[in-house]
Amino acid sequence: MVKKEQQDKTVRVRLVKSQANCQGRHKLSVKALGLRKINDVRELKDSPSVRGLINKVGYLLRVED
Repeated sequence: MVKKEQQDKTVRVRLVKSQANCQGRHKLSVKALGLRKINDVRELKDSPSVRGLINKVGYLLRVED
C-alpha cells in the first residue's frame, strides 16, 4: 500500500538548456517528460521512472521541488 502523502508528491521540472547538440536518446527523454522549449515547466508525479528520466538529462533541467 502507498501512503497518501507519497501519492500526492509532485516534482516541477524546467528545461533550461537547448537540446540542439545532445544525444538522440536524451532528446527523447526530454520529450517523454513533456518539455519542448527552453523555460518550459511541467509538474510531474514523483515516481521512480520520472526520476530516472530526470537523472539521465539532468544537465538540461532544473528541478524545482
